[in-house]
Amino acid sequence: MNMSRRKFVSRAALGLAAGAAAAQAQTAPEEGEKPLIVSTWPFGKPANDAALKIMLDGGMILDAIERGIWVTEDAAPNKSVGLGGSPNAAGFVQLDSCIMFGPGHKAGSVAAIEGIRHPISAARLVMEKTKHVMLAGEGARVFALEQGLESVPVDDREFYEKWREKRKTSQPKKPDNHDTIALLALGADGTVAGGCSTSGLAGKLPGRVGDSPILGSGLYVDNDVGAAGATGVGENVMRYCASFMIVEFMRQGLSPHEAIVKVIQRIVKSEGRDDLHINFIALDKHGRHGAAGTDSSFKYAVATPSKSVVLDNPGI
Repeated sequence: MNMSRRKFVSRAALGLAAGAAAAQAQTAPEEGEKPLIVSTWPFGKPANDAALKIMLDGGMILDAIERGIWVTEDAAPNKSVGLGGSPNAAGFVQLDSCIMFGPGHKAGSVAAIEGIRHPISAARLVMEKTKHVMLAGEGARVFALEQGLESVPVDDREFYEKWREKRKTSQPKKPDNHDTIALLALGADGTVAGGCSTSGLAGKLPGRVGDSPILGSGLYVDNDVGAAGATGVGENVMRYCASFMIVEFMRQGLSPHEAIVKVIQRIVKSEGRDDLHINFIALDKHGRHGAAGTDSSFKYAVATPSKSVVLDNPGI
């Protein structure tokens, strides 16, 4: 199904209010309660609520991940996820997404995909319908269209040529920071899954891919341990395989928060600075959750059957 991007953005704007209203400091649910959903940023709360409803109604955890992230991909005014996200330096939107399913260590990913309304669905289809883990660029788009995913028309050559000419005579702008939706879930049966979706850095070079679709960077799931996800400047996450490292520290016995803090401290020590814009969420098989980041403005959302809240960055 095709629609114009302008129509899509206008329609999606209606979904913003719920996330904005949730951005208030609240108390966390009791540890150990399942199902447990954890996501990045206040706009993750409506995504959590949609995912939790599916799980409480007896739905599959992968459906919960996918449709929860749909909520954020459709909330265009956050300008960092979905077709309403900020364009790259050439003026067109390229999207990244991945999904992981703990049992069998399954995963699917798409990078630099254009015109697809729900890249998280494309990532899931890569996992379920192909022998591969990642598809990128035009190949990812063609695959998504073949699978019947909703799209908008794409014709970015004119944008690209104008950008190339302008680039010859102007200084490149520093890319803006951005927010990614990473959503993690622990089912009542102990199954772990997660997903991640973003439009990436505003003003990025065409073809730039950040951490979000990279397994072990933007997202990592291990069904024996738990899961972790990231948001912030992808280059500072992917160079350290940060989400994988968080899960491995949890495997060694650290709590989700302790594991995140240890990873951040290691990266800060290596970089020799703390202005890295790296923020993480995590949950483990015991039903514990945690988050921390270098950005004081970072918040995260948690949902269980008894409570759905937005929490402040506890710091490192």
